[in-house]
Amino acid sequence: MRTASPLELHRLDVPAPQTLPFSIGTFDTIGPLSRAPFPHRHTFHEIVYVTAGTGEHVIDLHSRPIDPPNLGILTAGQVHHWDRAHGVDGRVLLLEDSFLLDRPGDRDLLRRLAEERPWQTPTPDTAAQIGDILDEMQREFHARRTGMASILRAYLHILLTRAARSFDREPAPAPPATDTPGARFLRLLDDPTTATGMTVAQAAAELGLTPGHLAESVRKSTGRTPGELLRAARTLEAKRLLTGTDLTVAAIARAVGFNDPAYFCRFFRRETGTSPGAFRHHTHTTPAESKEPPGKHHAHRDPSIAHPTNGT
Repeated sequence: MRTASPLELHRLDVPAPQTLPFSIGTFDTIGPLSRAPFPHRHTFHEIVYVTAGTGEHVIDLHSRPIDPPNLGILTAGQVHHWDRAHGVDGRVLLLEDSFLLDRPGDRDLLRRLAEERPWQTPTPDTAAQIGDILDEMQREFHARRTGMASILRAYLHILLTRAARSFDREPAPAPPATDTPGARFLRLLDDPTTATGMTVAQAAAELGLTPGHLAESVRKSTGRTPGELLRAARTLEAKRLLTGTDLTVAAIARAVGFNDPAYFCRFFRRETGTSPGAFRHHTHTTPAESKEPPGKHHAHRDPSIAHPTNGT
């Protein structure tokens, strides 16, 4: 069953008088949306460390088996849900992009991990390190002492760096770039509304570049052209809407920047090898059949920490 409306958008609800765009807690203290069984996306980044539970975590159309311990990393704009999940427990870390505004390397590494390693089963040594880091982060967050934000950013840097280098003997992602034009372009693609409604020339203008300079920087960073990446972003967003909503193909075409549904269908077939209708029929997510009342998802909700809220 798909949701009957456009994908829900969850925002980070930061309680007054706190203003830090960051939160950490257990699945229970963060609240019911931390285990949402229906496709949705966030305006914030999310890192989950699952220490118990069964089922699957579906991230951008890919089902990841829950086999604790698992580390999951999602960036703002990605679509996910928990499928047939039972007994899921562990830690949830939420942060808005502004939390890392002065740390572009960490922002880029988080995005790269979300793209290349969104769901991992760490080795025992790495699992112990992750648990220790998250314990320290949660203690620091709840102590609310001077310098808390700086310490949390430092721990987050360690967490991301160890996540990048220590899983299952896989080669770690390349070191994150500094705040280059190519890196800034990739961050534009994290916002589906931007990625689906923007041309290469508009993206270049947004970044204060010529299209040629943008193309050179993006190719150096990724080996691909801005046009290729924009088409890939449009295709991914179309897939998200086809599998996570009951919007018509015509409505999805408009949502991803096509005024002509027939042209959208040709574009989609060229990019994927199949039609939108066939893709929806054969490749769809399977969220839970109903949304339980919030009270059935958690033991209690800590009013002192930030929580995701339904922004639709």
